[in-house]
Amino acid sequence: MAELSQGPQARRALLGVGAAALFALTLTGCELVPSAPVVVAALPPAQTAEAQPPVQPQAPPTLPVQPTLPADASLHRIAVLVPTSGANAGVGQSIANAANLALLDTGGERIRITIYDTAKGAAGAAAKALADGNGLFLGPLLAEDVRAVAPVARRAGIPVVAFSNDTTVAASGVYLMGFTPANSVARVVELARSAGARRFASVVPEGVYGRRASEALVRAVARAGGTLVGTVPAGHGSVALRSAATRLASFGDYDALLIADGGRDAAALAPMLRSSDARILGTELWAAEEGLGAAPALHGAWYAAPSDSMFNQMRNRYRARYGANPYRLASLGYDAVLMTLRIARDWQPGRPFPEGELRSSRGFPGLDGPFRFDDQGVAERALEVREVTAQGTVIVSPAPRGFD
Repeated sequence: MAELSQGPQARRALLGVGAAALFALTLTGCELVPSAPVVVAALPPAQTAEAQPPVQPQAPPTLPVQPTLPADASLHRIAVLVPTSGANAGVGQSIANAANLALLDTGGERIRITIYDTAKGAAGAAAKALADGNGLFLGPLLAEDVRAVAPVARRAGIPVVAFSNDTTVAASGVYLMGFTPANSVARVVELARSAGARRFASVVPEGVYGRRASEALVRAVARAGGTLVGTVPAGHGSVALRSAATRLASFGDYDALLIADGGRDAAALAPMLRSSDARILGTELWAAEEGLGAAPALHGAWYAAPSDSMFNQMRNRYRARYGANPYRLASLGYDAVLMTLRIARDWQPGRPFPEGELRSSRGFPGLDGPFRFDDQGVAERALEVREVTAQGTVIVSPAPRGFD
């Protein structure tokens, strides 16, 4: 368990608890050093992200872990529930470090963050967080851990803002910040339809993600006033992809094809297509892949994803502090804390967390752009659309600055 907090202090001119001021900080590349001392207990370094240059991690200063947390009448306790050991420790610790970094960047008035390791038992971590007096849970990361934590939190009346992207775990009092195919599919279909595409087809991977993407496509095409001519579930490998291409040909002409899988499979499938005039569409999965431009068959393809501009600036500050690159999902921890700080301005000490504020139709700004929770408690995001080129990608439609 690691803890980081800052006591009450003067409001800052550049970056107070209001998340909107974060944009001024990140866009100008400034950094803010907190004026009050920071307490960190047993916080291990982050793991180096894959496909990024290795950086030797520097362990932050450690202090002995206190057996129980001290009483704080003026600080709100926030629990961050992530795996900091085991197979998913790299991602979990990266999210935890980014959450702490958000607190440092903003001054974090009246907020105390404590990290709890879910790898040793998510329900037990939640019970410990309750015993320590936390009034809000940020996390867990994995869907099965959300299922374990939700009933513990619900009995205590504590909201859960999880980092999972499995929409089946969203429920009363449980909100999901994870990136889902529904957002990226809706955004790219809308742009393709506005560019003249009327008939849509898709190839989706077998499994949960493929089903989610397929359902999202049905809704998106109907909402855009287009026609879905057919969907092909496909496995991996050349034989499965060639079979998918054959089935696609039976659909006749279509203007746009969603390949709801990673860029590698999309690059392998694209040359097999007979309808060469169709615009290829991808999902947010492509944003995590490098070298898309090396596949000529993908040139001109579109996919939607969060903007990386502010994440890249946060990454520099993260690397300077923790000696490693953050995983891309670290932004979820950062933005969850920004959202909490924004709501905490009207959160009176000793009172329950104002859960109703999570339903704000205006949403919340963050590193990944504006987001808000829909009626099911799933994050709706403002995404940009990128086009694959020989040089990499270019933005063809910037992310909206907010919601209507």
